[in-house]
Amino acid sequence: MIIPQPINLRFTSDYSLAASVALAASAAFVDKLYGGPNGEVLDLAILLEDSWQTVGVRLDQLEGRVRARVLDNPGQAMTTDVCAQLERLLSLDTDGADFAAIIARDPVVAALREQHCGIRPVLLPSPYEAAARAIIGHQLPARQAAAITARIAGAHGVRVDLAGHMLHGFPAPSQLADLPTIQGLAGRKVAQLRVLGSAAADGWLSSARLRTLPRDEALAELQQLPGIGPFSAELVMMRGVGEPDAFPLTEKRLHRAMAAAYQLGAAPSLAKLEQVAERWRPYRNWAGLLLRNFQPIPQFA
Repeated sequence: MIIPQPINLRFTSDYSLAASVALAASAAFVDKLYGGPNGEVLDLAILLEDSWQTVGVRLDQLEGRVRARVLDNPGQAMTTDVCAQLERLLSLDTDGADFAAIIARDPVVAALREQHCGIRPVLLPSPYEAAARAIIGHQLPARQAAAITARIAGAHGVRVDLAGHMLHGFPAPSQLADLPTIQGLAGRKVAQLRVLGSAAADGWLSSARLRTLPRDEALAELQQLPGIGPFSAELVMMRGVGEPDAFPLTEKRLHRAMAAAYQLGAAPSLAKLEQVAERWRPYRNWAGLLLRNFQPIPQFA
């Protein structure tokens, strides 16, 4: 097999693919990097937005620059579409050059960034897939939800070959709209996924569209989908759309981390939490990622 030449993604001097992916893997979003002939690589089967074609991509990082090789492209997707989606997935579509300077005014987040430099959110490929995973995972242990998601992808997604490493992309909306009964998944969730598939096929769930809407309006629209409540809607916006400045109002783990870090008491008000987060604009999501994952939370918090 001839390995295609790498495609350079948008360069930023302060980015670590390995650190970002390791953190995402701990949250069961992507597989961990593994050793390749030229260092650590990440293989992905990505369902592209809009065209809903699945591509097999291998990522690595050389001298700070993240590179992508499209190893399997059964639908002949456009390289520009693949690059755009990868840059959004890795949060490289935002320059972020001033992130360090902005959070320097907050010693708590600045210290966390210094200890864990180069980390940005790793997103799910699309709001559609983020919503599907939210529906599947609701009130299920993470490992069980991941197994069911893999079962759905294996049975109904497109398989791609990454130099002998076989992966399945998530099913396209048209496939999800006709999803049959799935072992281990409640019938109501199957019905909710079918509705989601039909809605995504109509185009209104695209990341580009949701990013242009006022946040409250986007959240309200997402909650019109069955199975998507306030928490899931915020999750879709942060991990499917990728708002750098999103501050979740329903994510209790982040709120507990903030309460511990800033000594706000056991149950600080949302207004107080938002006041603290104001100093992180326009990177409240990125700062929240550091607090959520690296700020120790007392057992009683």
